[in-house]
Amino acid sequence: MRGNPEIFRRRVERFQELLRENEIDGAVIRTLSSFIYFTGTKWLRPALLIPAEGEPIVYVVKGEAELFGEKSWIENVHEFQKVEDLMAGIVGWIHRNGFQRVGLEFGVERDAYLLFLKVFERLNPSIEIVDVFGITTGMRMIKDEWELENIRKAGKIAQKGMEVAGETIKPGLSELEIAAEIVRELMLNGSEDPKVYVSTTPRAHAEPFRDLRVPENGVVTVVIGADYNHYYANMARTFIVGKPNERVKRAIDVKEEAYRMALEETRIGVSLASVERKLSGFFRDKGFADAYLAGYTHSVGLLIEEPPITTIVVPQRATKVQENMVLAIIHPPLMIPEGAIKHEDTYIVKKEGIERVT
Repeated sequence: MRGNPEIFRRRVERFQELLRENEIDGAVIRTLSSFIYFTGTKWLRPALLIPAEGEPIVYVVKGEAELFGEKSWIENVHEFQKVEDLMAGIVGWIHRNGFQRVGLEFGVERDAYLLFLKVFERLNPSIEIVDVFGITTGMRMIKDEWELENIRKAGKIAQKGMEVAGETIKPGLSELEIAAEIVRELMLNGSEDPKVYVSTTPRAHAEPFRDLRVPENGVVTVVIGADYNHYYANMARTFIVGKPNERVKRAIDVKEEAYRMALEETRIGVSLASVERKLSGFFRDKGFADAYLAGYTHSVGLLIEEPPITTIVVPQRATKVQENMVLAIIHPPLMIPEGAIKHEDTYIVKKEGIERVT
């Protein structure tokens, strides 16, 4: 497996301590990123059962147990052939152990489905369901050195992808064609699940279209999330094709000044909200109040965008910067008619300052 098994065992033990502190008997982990965090490997449609005391259990599809055993430290692996068997296994585990309060994650990620919650409630009508999303994200927010090293390696891969973007972009190419070249470079350098967004129009989050093409004189924004050992680094750049008009030039200058301001203001002990207020005031003073999308940063780790996500979860802006947080700065673009003006890099927060990854 990738990484020392003790890293993941300690995480499970710490999670179990937190379950006991919150009087939760056990947790069913279905979200992929948390599954990776505890098991050490990526496995689609995961099911990890962690009791407050005792050994965790993993359910995989029939025929997968041997390979999973090579990829993870967890020894108690059960196979299922029908999804009914999986659900029966989870229900049986709960009732055999007499659990009364069981944790689930209510997040925004794939496999955190409302449908699963409804099925779970129907099969366990007497069980109190507790959201453990705050527990798992609280643990994941501060990275250990093994995680940081993976993120640094991911950063090097992301930079190679961005170099290819600069070499590829030319008038007439579609967003999809550009993205394909970048994804190829990322995968050839070891990124197993890269995320690439290309925008030739003013779109904040732009999965590439095959029928949108680079204009003769235009703006192209590329966002890259490259992973290494499942950990991401995130970066974004805006490329100018041909001759930019004065509004584009002005937006780029203002964005660069805001980028430097954000780097200076983001330090240990400072709340993300206080930095956000300064940036909002800055863009207002520069005449770009209507172009700035609030939420200047988010964490990066097992997801390209994970808590604190200041763009979409307003209460998380109250989070204070801590050592070994990994933050993407500055996240939102300036949305002008010509396109989305963006400059984003991944940074590691350290006592002596913030370390640039991309």
